[in-house]
Amino acid sequence: MALFEERFSALREEKKATQKAVGDVLGISDRAIRFYEIGKRRPDFDGLLALADYFDVSIDYLVGRTDKREVNR
Repeated sequence: MALFEERFSALREEKKATQKAVGDVLGISDRAIRFYEIGKRRPDFDGLLALADYFDVSIDYLVGRTDKREVNR
């Protein structure tokens, strides 16, 4: 299973979103996003929810607990 920083970085690149664009969605700096991608920081619960919604994946996928992207709604 992939680590959060690997999944996050891959999803951001797949969506062709800049670090600044993702930071704007979360209301944080692009520097904080860089720290997420290199594993120095992790988002809080609200941040995880926002990222999962932004990338349209489940939180379990985002944090590497499953390889299934589907969101149960």
